[in-house]
Amino acid sequence: MFQDTLSPLDLVRQFLKSMESLDYETALKLVSDDCKYTNPPPFGVVIGPAGIRAVLEPFFAPTLENEFTVIRQSASGSTVFLERLDRHRLADKWVELPVTGIFEVKNGLITCWRDYFDTATIMSQWPTA
Repeated sequence: MFQDTLSPLDLVRQFLKSMESLDYETALKLVSDDCKYTNPPPFGVVIGPAGIRAVLEPFFAPTLENEFTVIRQSASGSTVFLERLDRHRLADKWVELPVTGIFEVKNGLITCWRDYFDTATIMSQWPTA
């Protein structure tokens, strides 16, 4: 498989590039069936591509454009750390969210993804309806 030849860092960067354009089909092919995706409360933990899509697809529904800018990155073996600025263009404004993501990659797939951010920052700016 193509992704088996990518370094963990390159695989995660490819994943985020696909997620940035909301290309769920391409992005979720890079995630294991048992991948654990964790966000701060109230979002919590979901498992696998279907769980990830069930959280992100409705959340990103109001976005017209996304930019995930990597500020700092580090990889140690199969673990990747990315400090990002996630920007989302809504109908009336841009919303920015500083995020730190930690990913674990095994056998060419993301097996664990944890994002750390201030929930109040995003929720105070996000549409409620």
